[in-house]
Amino acid sequence: MAHIDYYFATISPYTYLAGMRMEEVAAKHGATITYKPVDLITLFGRTGGTPPKDRHISRQEWRAQELVRQAKKLGMPFNLKPAHWPTNMAPSSYALIAAQKAGGGDLGKLVFAFTRSCWAVEKDIAQDDVIRACLEEAGFDPDLADTGMLAGADEYAANLEEAANRGVFGAPFYITDDDQRLWGQDRIEDLDLILSGKL
Repeated sequence: MAHIDYYFATISPYTYLAGMRMEEVAAKHGATITYKPVDLITLFGRTGGTPPKDRHISRQEWRAQELVRQAKKLGMPFNLKPAHWPTNMAPSSYALIAAQKAGGGDLGKLVFAFTRSCWAVEKDIAQDDVIRACLEEAGFDPDLADTGMLAGADEYAANLEEAANRGVFGAPFYITDDDQRLWGQDRIEDLDLILSGKL
């Protein structure tokens, strides 16, 4: 059975734009997924990247155009300058790690709920009430926001180390079980082709 290690950040606009398309590809091929939230800003520093606010103005301007273009292309609501960005991505990441351990809900839906909350509906995903609402929306026990958070801290840190060691440098980032690495929401079609044996 094919497997995908999925590295992402809950405040990444490109993770939001990926929507649930990777999960659809995985289901098509019977592939399993391990969700690995990472501290993207720290990862940038570890792998030669630059946080958006520190990039050259030409790159910032391109990013602003590209995000809006991609959102329109995908028919997704999008706010280029959300009220609560950047925000602390650790609490939502801890909740996602706890949800993955607990089971009972839809992890892809949870990732999308967090990212949509940030980029489309102006909510702060560092806040407990927002985290609880996202957990509930995705079919998880909202009390995971209280009971599972501290246990997620070690795994969150381990995900960062693992990501840096496996060649991950951005989000969303997909690694197949034969070490095919794909970066970006615009590479999901390639993931489908790889799992089909066509690429």
